Amino acid sequence: MKLAFISDIHGNAVALDAVLQDIKEKNVDKAFVLGDICFRGPEPKRALDIIRSLECDVIKGNADEWVVRGVREGEVPSQVLEMMNKERDWTYSKLDAFDISYLGNLPSELELEFAGKKIHAFHATPKNLFEIIPQTASGEVIKEKLLVKEVDIYIYAHIHKPYIRYINGKCLINIGSVGLPFDGLNKASYCIVEINNRSYQTSIVRVDFNVNKVIEQYKDLNYPNAEMLSGIVLRGKV
Repeated sequence: MKLAFISDIHGNAVALDAVLQDIKEKNVDKAFVLGDICFRGPEPKRALDIIRSLECDVIKGNADEWVVRGVREGEVPSQVLEMMNKERDWTYSKLDAFDISYLGNLPSELELEFAGKKIHAFHATPKNLFEIIPQTASGEVIKEKLLVKEVDIYIYAHIHKPYIRYINGKCLINIGSVGLPFDGLNKASYCIVEINNRSYQTSIVRVDFNVNKVIEQYKDLNYPNAEMLSGIVLRGKV
């Protein structure tokens, strides 16, 4: 069984197209989406429509929550709060009531089992859509915040920096970001988990997409904060 986990599309439908084509070419059996579908990209509506068309399991990320109700004080640095709400309002204006209801009613975690291997998937932590647990966090912090269920594989997103790590015989994967990678490589990121009867293997996949087209979209659509977001797409980092 070959499984793909994608997340943090952030309205970058161009990158999403490239990732889904790669998934198709790799003959993946099932795909799962771990949130942050629309916000901060030039094509929020198309990205959401594509995700819904997959008819797969989807969970909520912090950015999906922001689209529904706005960015609140204390959730981001105070100096960027006003601009992020301008971005949120722009995104909200591109969606309809059904879209907003869909985002608001997404579940927050997935518990999966294939060939006896159990997987717990969530956006940031199982209990919090906003908390940041980086790759450099101590084993103690990771066990307390992320490894809260007894499973074989833990999968999360949110930090936009993919990695695979093993702690006490358990596999922890961050799948990175499809639309806004932060690790210095301007290629979309997702994860494949392949499970067989006696084994499993995991991999981070990086996919080229038309970076220049996305940058042009930010500018042509008069996206708020277009310069900063274009820079992230170009460099693959903040």
